[in-house]
Amino acid sequence: MPNKLKQVTEEKTTMHPRNAHRNRYDFQALIKTLPELGAFVSLNQFNDLSVDFKNPEAVITLNKALLKQFYDIAHWDIPEGFLCPPIPGRADYIHYIADVLAGCNNGVTPTGKSVKVLDIGVGANCIYPLIGNKAYGWSFVGTEVDHIAMRSAKNIADANNLSEVIEIRKQSSPAEIFNGIIRPGELFDLTMCNPPFHSSLKEATGETQRKWKNLGAKENAQLNFGGQNTELWCEGGESRFLNKMISESAQFKTSCFWFSSLISKKTTLPACYKNLEYFGAKDIKTIPMVQGQKTSRILAWTYLDKLQQQEWQQKRWEK
Repeated sequence: MPNKLKQVTEEKTTMHPRNAHRNRYDFQALIKTLPELGAFVSLNQFNDLSVDFKNPEAVITLNKALLKQFYDIAHWDIPEGFLCPPIPGRADYIHYIADVLAGCNNGVTPTGKSVKVLDIGVGANCIYPLIGNKAYGWSFVGTEVDHIAMRSAKNIADANNLSEVIEIRKQSSPAEIFNGIIRPGELFDLTMCNPPFHSSLKEATGETQRKWKNLGAKENAQLNFGGQNTELWCEGGESRFLNKMISESAQFKTSCFWFSSLISKKTTLPACYKNLEYFGAKDIKTIPMVQGQKTSRILAWTYLDKLQQQEWQQKRWEK
């Protein structure tokens, strides 16, 4: 890569302070990590190094390079048509939710494989377990209703020698979230979820076309970040999914310290707050996340009172 090519490194100050992706992508360093990325890197209209984000192969290869450079993930790929996640945003969720755990542990983030996290809808990309394990050493259980996504996530864990700390479980009932997954007597320190936020295929398709228009692509272009139906939409959309999650979480009040989920739409929050109050949540946190022009938030809740929280911390996190 010629040295004369411009590399912009302004810091993205809206991201979490521990996020390794606060600086603009260093494409020269990424190409050293993964030489095959070089075929997709060129100067853009602003005379900066970049890739064509309208090219699905370029986006996937960029993710491979990021995962290899920052998280020592040597083997990563996804089946055609499945969601290719923006890694900086996924890392933000991990770091912000780590702060929630730290807030109940004298300001220190609990680390190591004894910290057990449940990822609802792990996806073919297995991204949260990969980042969470490499950043904090946590162990994960990822759930999936799609057998292709489940096999892909398992293959990624196996290929990177992470099968002892990343377990993939099949959710046999698409209508259930925690039921059929959390086993009797099993404890989780945290649950995570990036839920489908559209209410129909039509809505998801419309949003996809809007994104492509913003990128200057043709209307019938292929979705660069992919996504299957179960990843992008469900009946009733994000609001119905979250309130189903909340009602089920109430059945496992002492099985998990903190439940959490991403929420894309601000309008989803009021009904969630109302249901959490109804089911007796003891603490609720709403954490804003900003990536570029997009603002989302993490909703986290616990049913444990202060004494129960202290007992949990002493039994599971104190060394």
